[in-house]
Amino acid sequence: MPIFEFRCLECGNMFERLFIGSDEKVDLSCPGCQSAHLERVVSRTNHSIGVGPGGNQPRITEKSCGGGSNRCMTLDLPGHAR
Repeated sequence: MPIFEFRCLECGNMFERLFIGSDEKVDLSCPGCQSAHLERVVSRTNHSIGVGPGGNQPRITEKSCGGGSNRCMTLDLPGHAR
C-alpha cells in the first residue's frame, strides 16, 4: 500500500494519499483549496546513512537544474567503484 506525496500548484499545500489498490478511485484534489492542479513529489526517506568503506561519508550536492531558480540535489554514497 504505497503512500504518495503531492504538492498543490495553486496554493503550495503538501499532502499525502494512501493507495490501497491500482483500481481504487481516490479524490486527488488539494485538501486546502480543492484544486486538481497537483504534482507528485519525491518523498524524503526516513533512514540514516552511516560511514562507508574507508571512512567515506555520504555527500549531498546541490545544483541548478531546469533553468531559473529550480534546484536539484544528488546523494553520492560511498562504496565500491565500478
